[in-house]
Amino acid sequence: MVMIGVMLQVGVAGFNELFLKLESLYFFRLVLPFLLIFAAVYAILTKIPVFKDNKGASVVASLAIGLLSIQFSAVPDFFDVIFANFGIGLAILLIALILVGAFLGEDDKPYKWIFFGLGVLIFLIVTFTSLSSWSFVGSWWWNQYGALIIVGIVVIGAVVGIVVASKDRTGGAGKPGG
Repeated sequence: MVMIGVMLQVGVAGFNELFLKLESLYFFRLVLPFLLIFAAVYAILTKIPVFKDNKGASVVASLAIGLLSIQFSAVPDFFDVIFANFGIGLAILLIALILVGAFLGEDDKPYKWIFFGLGVLIFLIVTFTSLSSWSFVGSWWWNQYGALIIVGIVVIGAVVGIVVASKDRTGGAGKPGG
């Protein structure tokens, strides 16, 4: 038993040392954001007709955009904040899924809309929390109008949800010729 405990401590210490070494090489601050931006830009460029047949140009443009984006600390700083908040939001959603799964059966399908709403709410909270901690959005304008924008988005979403729900219930009876 003691032997297993010692092996686990050595393994954990090895992982801690590995992560500390990667952090000292700026792997998490520069390399991972670069790879994420490069992959996203490359995927987008390969779908655009202009770049579709020219993979070399897509790679060069993606490489340039990825490197330029991490040149200054704005992108790594923002990634530090948004992915930490995303992890918290994902944990909340996972806990909600586990709790609902414990009490609802396979036949209770309406809860998928509840999770969609919860996911949208978590997305908005993570986005606005991350943006508000970023200096660009932490300006006087955002402080003055940010709540109004959030309330407007929620009201518009509620109106769209009500309209869609009412069309589903009437079965399109209000349409001409129907």
